[in-house]
Amino acid sequence: MPAPSRFRHLHEGLLTAPSFLWMLLLFAWPAANLFLMAFHPADVTGGVGRGWTTSAWSVFQEEGYLETIWRTLWVSAITTLGCVMLALPVAWRISQASAKWRSWLLLLVVLPFWTSFLIRVYSWRVLLQANGPLATLLKSLGLMGEDSMLLYNPTVVVVVMIYTYLPMAVLPIYAAMEKFDPALLDAAHDLGATRIQSFYKVVLPSIKAGLIAAALLVGIPSLGSYVVPEMVGGIDAEMLGSKIGQRLFSDRNLPQAAALATALALLAMPAVVMAIRRKPGEAG
Repeated sequence: MPAPSRFRHLHEGLLTAPSFLWMLLLFAWPAANLFLMAFHPADVTGGVGRGWTTSAWSVFQEEGYLETIWRTLWVSAITTLGCVMLALPVAWRISQASAKWRSWLLLLVVLPFWTSFLIRVYSWRVLLQANGPLATLLKSLGLMGEDSMLLYNPTVVVVVMIYTYLPMAVLPIYAAMEKFDPALLDAAHDLGATRIQSFYKVVLPSIKAGLIAAALLVGIPSLGSYVVPEMVGGIDAEMLGSKIGQRLFSDRNLPQAAALATALALLAMPAVVMAIRRKPGEAG
């Protein structure tokens, strides 16, 4: 190998070494440690015992866990789909706005991040509680029974999760739409395509990278959601994040919590692998 080429590869390696070490120490090592912890016995003091065993994985044989996994999957899927569908028109409108209004519209999108996530979810709990303003209005209109509740069901979990994660879908889709050439729409119209056909056949394929990024940014956090199901979902809307919290804080069974967390990571892995293995021509 010529000396200049060898020097260039060495220079590139030195430049990437800090980020590689960062990922190794703060991601790869904790993930491997979590996986190994799931094969240790639980200690009576709430820690991790010595030796190796698969007893922690027996947690999935307990009643209700398969139902919880299924609920986690479909709630996350609906949340992701809902966020992407709502983000598309919002991102399109922002990308078509003038430079002055675009900045203000983007500010409105990121404004919720200036408030604590916990406070935003708690505000929904106050809004939807039995004597809250929304329930009182619906009861006065006869649209809701006196004994009915808006809280503590999977539907309200989906609604609140869409609300909390929607900005994370808008931003990557907007970033992709900002690079879209509007002249392609004019060309599609000249060829006889309707507005809807132009959007689905021209715009969507061009922003595929933004759609995938939005799906990952919403889907992966929603799989591990803990605060939303705990505060507005209740027992009938528990997700894997809730079960992990129970094993950590109530049962003090770290190996079983690690097994559940590993299963959660495995649920998210297929989507991540598919996104990584996309062909270069599919970048959008």
